[in-house]
Amino acid sequence: MQFTHNTLPLPIRQQSVESLNLHLAASIDLQGQVKQAHWNVRGPGFIAVHELFDRVAEEIEGFSDLLAERIGGLGGTAFGTIQVAASRSFLIPYPHDIDSTERHLFAVASSLAAFGQSARAAIDTVGASGDADSADLFTEISRGVDQQIWLVESNLAPKSNIN
Repeated sequence: MQFTHNTLPLPIRQQSVESLNLHLAASIDLQGQVKQAHWNVRGPGFIAVHELFDRVAEEIEGFSDLLAERIGGLGGTAFGTIQVAASRSFLIPYPHDIDSTERHLFAVASSLAAFGQSARAAIDTVGASGDADSADLFTEISRGVDQQIWLVESNLAPKSNIN
């Protein structure tokens, strides 16, 4: 950890940096997964979904920046290389055998949901440790992920309400 005038106690900052770095790795992985879908989507509605995936990837890149900047603000080191992301991401690998727009939409929505669920859990974890600002950051990310899920799922045929 680097010296900082941040007044949070070191143990709290260290715990937050660990959680933030975990989500930084996953956000980099998630952005790569969405770009994979962007590059390989085919079929009806191609251009709309292709452009949607590009916008979703840009939003996720913004989440990565927020996470990395918070890590730096706490005196930590952001581990944001592709190699680190690949080894630390908690997301399941993106399937490479997808052959339809609907399956790409489903896979992207599933990865977004897994990331969002983990961000919501991090809200409680870092908040309980005493880092309300990192909890707020995870809240912002969670809200943003939920919006991206809505945009992606809006391109899928409606299904009956299961919940």
